[in-house]
Amino acid sequence: MSERLLIAGGTVVDPARGVEAARDVLIEDGKIRDVAAGLSKKPALKGVETVDADGLWVIPGLVDMHVHLREPGREGDETIATGTAAAARGGVTTVLAMANTEPVTDNPSQLGFLRAKAAADAKINVLFAGAVTFGQKGERLSEFARLKAAGAAALSDDGRPVMHAGLFRRALECAKDLGLVVIDHCEDLTLSNGACVHEGPAALRKGLKGAPWAAETVQVMRDIALAELTGARVHLAHLSAAASVFAVRDAKRRGIQITAEACPHHFVLSDEMIPGYDADWKMNPPLRSHADRAALIEGLADGTIDAIATDHAPHGCGAKSQGMDLAPFGVIGLETSLAASLTELYHKKALTRRELVARACAAPAAILGLKNKGTLAPGADADVTLVDPDAAWTPAPPFASKSRNTPFAGRKLKGRVARTLFAGRTVHAL
Repeated sequence: MSERLLIAGGTVVDPARGVEAARDVLIEDGKIRDVAAGLSKKPALKGVETVDADGLWVIPGLVDMHVHLREPGREGDETIATGTAAAARGGVTTVLAMANTEPVTDNPSQLGFLRAKAAADAKINVLFAGAVTFGQKGERLSEFARLKAAGAAALSDDGRPVMHAGLFRRALECAKDLGLVVIDHCEDLTLSNGACVHEGPAALRKGLKGAPWAAETVQVMRDIALAELTGARVHLAHLSAAASVFAVRDAKRRGIQITAEACPHHFVLSDEMIPGYDADWKMNPPLRSHADRAALIEGLADGTIDAIATDHAPHGCGAKSQGMDLAPFGVIGLETSLAASLTELYHKKALTRRELVARACAAPAAILGLKNKGTLAPGADADVTLVDPDAAWTPAPPFASKSRNTPFAGRKLKGRVARTLFAGRTVHAL
């Protein structure tokens, strides 16, 4: 006998199909069976288990194409089990985990171990990126064909830029032949090395070394040129600078295969907001100026920036207590991403409801080639997030993540995930 669930009375928002209306959603055996008005009134569905979605948005499960799950090597900061629990709490049903594990995910055996671990421990769907270079050292390309055969969903040395332009060109040429997207952390280390915040007045007042916006944009422009040269697909991680947005906008107008993402901390916060020397506000790239933040929002609104991603980067309290200079880069974001985006983008009318859901669901699924994710189309995987867009709340520990390094702790947000379903099963509910 089939397993069925009906989500009734909500407003379905599915940008991939152009749907934004009151609809019921019927799930059967982990797949979307039907999306239509009045399903709950059909005699054939009487007695089916029903979730009341009155007053809620019913959207595809979020796809976060940039997370760090820390396993193996740093299980004290996060594990696949705790990281995916945090994702479920934030309405995220698919994540792409970066390769900067210990050891680095640069070979098929490591990738096989991680996929088996995810199959056993994950609450949601976990994809893995394979490293572009062995050990993320930027010296020798990893074996892309073997990584793809082992299940790599993308290639990235995230956490470290591929500084050598000739090597990156070869990486793009090989990835193109295999149909893989390359995700690049855009940073010129000769401009940013040793910096812990954005180069600007706030850094000067605190006596901290800053990284200029050009440290990012120089490499963004290099990647655009190499994407144009090779015809390969390049995805630019965590844009933070206005000049980077301008460069991507121009590249897209010229038909270059560039996509980009922005993180909520970068489009909600700025360097002037950092309280003292609190390292829970330290990330790479750093929080930049108000003008940079405004440019990111404009880029999300006009589609220059395709996707919203978190760059979820857990660190324990001991590491983050060392202060701005010595603490590691990174903040957690899976549990607050949608709420922060709703607060800053939807409620302030920078993006429409449909545009926001597209950036969080449909676009990242398309970039990663996930045909059954990011949509509520019949036949798609029944990954569904129910959202109360007006619920006010304040993030605070305890979090589902093992770590608590977030600049959003104590910050009032408007909009909250009420329920998350993965493959038709509830994995989080308030």
